[in-house]
Amino acid sequence: MGDEAAASGRPGEVARWMLARFDDGRHWLYQETVVYQIRSEFGDEFVYLNRNGNLAIAKPVLAEFRRLTEATHVWERGTRAWRPRTDRDKPTRGQV
Repeated sequence: MGDEAAASGRPGEVARWMLARFDDGRHWLYQETVVYQIRSEFGDEFVYLNRNGNLAIAKPVLAEFRRLTEATHVWERGTRAWRPRTDRDKPTRGQV
């Protein structure tokens, strides 16, 4: 089913859903929380177990989310969360 979902543009749908979480008034989108919400809302084809045995967001979803938010949001590695970009952020995608 993963191939059918990718062909139908569903990773983009999941990425847009992730972005909409910010419209709900959230300032941070924590990967640890949103990955379980994605599995519940969209199914197992959009998550996977990483090499550490943790549930992770599927790479096609992350690629689409990056495309949608590259200029507007950043990834905070230390907190493992996305947040809106500020004037103080480096021009790169990830922040320390």
